[in-house]
Amino acid sequence: MVALTGGMFWSGHTTPRLGIDLAGGTSITLKAKAEPGQESAVNETNMNTAVGIIERRVNGLGVSEAEVQTQGRENIIVNIPKGTNEKQAREQVGTTAQLYFRPVLTVAAAAPDAAPTATPSGTATPKPSASASVGEKKPATPTATASTQGRALSEALKAPNATGTPTPTGSASATATPKATGTPQATPSADAATAALQQKFATLNCLDPKQRTAAAAGTKPADTIVACGKNAIGQWEKYLLGPAEVEGRDVDDAKAAIDQQSGQWIVDMAFTDAGSKKFQSITSKLSQQTEPQNQFAIVLDGEVVSAPRVQTTLSANAQISGSFNQQSAQDLGNILAYGALPLSFDTQSVDTVTAALGGEQLEAGLIAGAIGLALVILYLVVYYRGLSFIAILSLGVSALLTYVIMALLGPAIGFALNLPAVCGAIVAIGITADSFIVYFERIRDELREGRTLRPAVERAWPRARRTILVSDFVSFLAAAVLFIVTVGKVQGFAFTLGLTTLLDVVVVFLFTKPLMTLLARTKFFGDGHPLSGLDPKRLGAKPPLRRSRRTAPAAGAAGTVEPKEA
Repeated sequence: MVALTGGMFWSGHTTPRLGIDLAGGTSITLKAKAEPGQESAVNETNMNTAVGIIERRVNGLGVSEAEVQTQGRENIIVNIPKGTNEKQAREQVGTTAQLYFRPVLTVAAAAPDAAPTATPSGTATPKPSASASVGEKKPATPTATASTQGRALSEALKAPNATGTPTPTGSASATATPKATGTPQATPSADAATAALQQKFATLNCLDPKQRTAAAAGTKPADTIVACGKNAIGQWEKYLLGPAEVEGRDVDDAKAAIDQQSGQWIVDMAFTDAGSKKFQSITSKLSQQTEPQNQFAIVLDGEVVSAPRVQTTLSANAQISGSFNQQSAQDLGNILAYGALPLSFDTQSVDTVTAALGGEQLEAGLIAGAIGLALVILYLVVYYRGLSFIAILSLGVSALLTYVIMALLGPAIGFALNLPAVCGAIVAIGITADSFIVYFERIRDELREGRTLRPAVERAWPRARRTILVSDFVSFLAAAVLFIVTVGKVQGFAFTLGLTTLLDVVVVFLFTKPLMTLLARTKFFGDGHPLSGLDPKRLGAKPPLRRSRRTAPAAGAAGTVEPKEA
C-alpha cells in the first residue's frame, strides 16, 4: 500500500483517467471507398479487418478505451477519449489508405521550381543475421541524379550529380541540359504524359496542405507519382517516385526497438514470404544506385512518411536506423505494422464531443456505489458486530489499492475509467464482502462446535481458503472471458471486475487473515464479548467437550462403574 501510494504521488497521476463517456473526446467517422472495378471489396470481412487494424493502430499510440466499430455497411466510427494525444491519433486514424514502398527517382525542396536535392540516409550496417539495416535520411549537401527506374521517365528526367557530370540513364536517347533552377527537364523524345508529370513535379508546392492532399489523388500502384514528405529535421520536400514495388500487406510485422550496439532507436521490419521476394528484388537494384536513387519511399495516403536509403540487398528482415527518437520510431513502426488496410477510407467528419454521460452521471454512479457500500457495511455491523471492524478495514484496503492501481494504470498502459468500469467496481464490493462472510461463518461454525477462538480461527482458515479461491476463480474466469469476447466499454467492466477479484485474494490472504489472527489474542474477541460477534452463547455453542474415565470394580464385585469427571 505504501509503495503503490508513494508511486502514485511520485508520478503525479493522482486520479484515474476517464473514458470518453465520462470526460468527452473526439469522434471520427470514416467511410469505406472501394477502388474502381472492386466495389465488392466493401464487405463485412474487409470492414471487420479494417476495424481491427485501426484499433491496433490507435492502441499502438497508447490510447486505451478507444472505440472502433462499424456503423451500417460502409462506415467506421472511432471514438478517442479526451486526455490522449488526440491530434496524433487523428492523423494516424485518418491515414487509412494502403501502404506502398516506392523507389525514389528524385527529391527537391518543397517550393516550386526548386533544385532537386538528395537527402542521404544514416549509415547502413549489416545485422548479425541475414538482414541488414537501412538508415533514416538526414539532411546533406544538395545533389541529384537522373532515375534509372522506369526507362521512359529516365529518358525525360535528367539532373546533374554532385560533380556536375550527367549520370547515365541506361538508354540511348539524348538528354537536355537542366535549367539554372535545377528542375529536371524533358528531353525532345519525352511524350506528353512524361512532360505532364515533369510539370506537375516542378510546380508542386508541398508547403500548401491542399496541394499535398491533391498530389497523389487518383494514382495507382503502377503509376509514377509525385508526393510530399518531411525530412529528418521536419522540413517538407517533394519526391518523384516510381511504381510501387512492395505493398503494406507484404509487411508481416514492424516495431520500434533500441539497437543493442549503438543504443539508438530503430524500427525492425519483417516481411511475408511473398513480400521478402519483392523487397529483396527492389533493394538489390537500389543498393547499386547513387543518391537519391538508392532510397525507397514508404508512402501512406499519398505522403512519404520515411525515405531510407539502401546500401545492401535486404530480404525477409530489415532495420531502419537514423535520427529516430522513441516517439518517431514508434510512429513509423505503427504505420508499417498496421498500414495495410484492405480498403481506402475518406474522413467524413472529425467532431469533438462532450461527455456522453458527463459529470452528472459520474456523480450518480459514485453515489450508487456509496449507497451499495453503506448497505453492505450496515449489514456487517448489524449481523457481525465487532467482526465488522475487520471487514470494514479490509474493504477500505481493497478500495485504496483499487484506486491507486487504476490511477497508475492510466499513464502505464493507457487505462481509462468509463462508466461500466465504475459499475464493475461497485459489483466488486459484494465479491469482496462475500469472502469475509465465508471466513467469518467458518470461524463461527468452529465456535459452535465448542472450540475457543484462537484454534477456531486457525481451523476455519483452510476450509474458508478453498471456498474463497474457488469463488474468486469463477469470478475472474467470467471477467477474463468477457474481456476477450467483447469490445469497447464492456471491456472496461470486465477489466475492473478481474482486477478487483485478484485484489480480493491479496487482501484476504495478506490482510484479513493475519488481522483476524492478531485480534483473536485480544480479550474482547478471545473471551467472546457479546458485542464481538463471537459470543458462544449467542451462537448456540455446545458445552466444552469433557472426557470421562471408568474406575476399576472391587474384587469379586460385578456391575457397572459410574463415570467420574475427568
